[in-house]
Amino acid sequence: MEELDFIVEEAKDQMQKALEHLEKELTKLRAGKASPAMLSTVRFDYYGNSTPLSQAANIGTPDARTITVQPWEKNLIPEMEKAIINANLGFAPSNNGDMIIISIPPVTEERRKELAKLAKAEAENAKVSIRNARKDANNDIKKEENASDDLKKQYEDNIQTLTDKYVKSTDDILALKEKEIMTV
Repeated sequence: MEELDFIVEEAKDQMQKALEHLEKELTKLRAGKASPAMLSTVRFDYYGNSTPLSQAANIGTPDARTITVQPWEKNLIPEMEKAIINANLGFAPSNNGDMIIISIPPVTEERRKELAKLAKAEAENAKVSIRNARKDANNDIKKEENASDDLKKQYEDNIQTLTDKYVKSTDDILALKEKEIMTV
């Protein structure tokens, strides 16, 4: 049944997007380990345009506690430094004339617990999205007039199997992130 297959594919697509969104959000949670993704939200004024930092500089992590931002034009350093400070990420950038150096402070135990809670909240949001995709798909299956009740039940079971798979993936991703956060 083509229409039912389409419904299942669409639900799978939505569930996959929820998982991808979760992974993207979790990369923003810093657990004391430097990552270029920490600066992904930073934008600066580049000749009158709001531009992401990564489009005008090389961002690297020479070690676990340092992020370096090497602008392609040295005259942009002050503007980039200001943008990093204004992004309210808790970073204090310094520069050596060639690049911006950001030292990542060690995370306290209390902050680690807060970060773990935030990670759990993001995972819960992903699960809600996955369950909403299941609900929408099941409603669409029930509305399908050209399918027998047995076939509809079979497709609903397929949707439930998909849901279970994606919820488990969410739990696995969360477990990895919590382990990363709590590791000193």
